[in-house]
Amino acid sequence: MQNYKITLLKGDGIGPEIVDQAVKVLDRAADKFGFTVTYDEALLGGCAIDATGVPLPDETVAKCKASDSVILGAVGGPKWDNQPGNNRPEAGLLGIRGALGLFANLRPSVIFGPLKSASPIKDDIIGDNMDIMIVRELTGGIYFGERGRGDDCAWDTEKYSVAEVERIARVAFDLAMKRNKKLTSVDKANVLESSRLWRETVIRLSAEYPEVELNHMYVDNCAMQLVRNPKQFDVIVTSNIFGDILSDEASMIAGSIGMLASASLSGGKLGLYEPIHGSAPDIAGLGIANPLATILSVAMMLRYSLAQPEAAQAIEDAVSEVLKTNRTPDIYEEGMNKVSCEQMGDLVCQML
Repeated sequence: MQNYKITLLKGDGIGPEIVDQAVKVLDRAADKFGFTVTYDEALLGGCAIDATGVPLPDETVAKCKASDSVILGAVGGPKWDNQPGNNRPEAGLLGIRGALGLFANLRPSVIFGPLKSASPIKDDIIGDNMDIMIVRELTGGIYFGERGRGDDCAWDTEKYSVAEVERIARVAFDLAMKRNKKLTSVDKANVLESSRLWRETVIRLSAEYPEVELNHMYVDNCAMQLVRNPKQFDVIVTSNIFGDILSDEASMIAGSIGMLASASLSGGKLGLYEPIHGSAPDIAGLGIANPLATILSVAMMLRYSLAQPEAAQAIEDAVSEVLKTNRTPDIYEEGMNKVSCEQMGDLVCQML
C-alpha cells in the first residue's frame, strides 16, 4: 500500500482549523482509495516568530524537503505588523517557496454550480461552467528583485531571465494540452522590457506546442476582459505580481475567495498546497471558517503531486454535492443549512 508523507504548516489565524478539516477529508479519501498518509507538523509565519523569533525556521525547511508534499493553512495577522519587512510572517511564505523551488503557482477559478448565484457577474457572462487556470510565476519578478530605499525614494526591481520564463511557460503549455489547448500569456510588453523578454520567450517556446492556440494580452486589458468575458480564457500564464492580482480578481468572479485552492509546484513532484485566502484572524477560533478551499487544495495535491486523480475527483464531486444544501456563513444563502467549519468537513467526508 502506497504511503505518503505530508508536512502540515497550519500557520496563523484560521489556519489550524481549516487544515484539520482538510486532513480529515484526506484520511477519508486514503481509506476509500487504498493508500495511507503520515503527517509531520512544522512552524511557518507568525506562530514561528512567536516560538523561534523567525518566520521560517531551518527545521521547517528540512521537514518540507523530506516530505512528498506540503499542506499550508494561512499566515499573518495584525499581531505581527510591527515586525520588520524581512521578518514578517509573509517573508516566511516567500522563503519556503524559494527554499523548495516552487516556481509555478496554479490557481484555478471554477464556478461550482450551486454557488453560481454568488458570483457578482451576470449569468449570461459567466456561462454554465467557467473554469480558468491561472499559472503564476512564483519565485522571480518584482517580489524577489533588488530593492532598496534612499532618503526620499524607494525601489523594487522587476527582473526575469529566459530560463525562468521558459520553465513557467512550459508548465502552462503542458496544462493547456491537457485542457482545451488554449493559452493566454499576459504581460505589459508595450511598456516593460522584462515583459518584452517574456513575450519573445513564450512565442519561441510555442513552436514546441503547435496544437496550442497562443494569444497575448496586456495585463490591464486582461483585468477588464476577466470581468467582460471570462469564458474566453482557459489557461493564463503570467508573472509573479500580475498573477497575484489577476488570480484574486478571478477568485471573486467565481463567487468567493473562500472556495479557491492553489498549488505551488517545483520541477519534481513536491508541491505546496494552500487556499488563496488569508488567515482571517477576526474569525479565528469561532468555528465559522470555510474549509473548502483547503479541502480542494488537498484534491489538487492528490492530482498533481501524489498521482491519485480518482481520489482528487471524488473530493471535488463531494464538495459540489454538499454545497447543494449546506453552507458556511461566508457563502450562506437563504434556505440552506448553515454549518460550522467542522461540520462542513464532516459532510464532505460523509459524501465521500
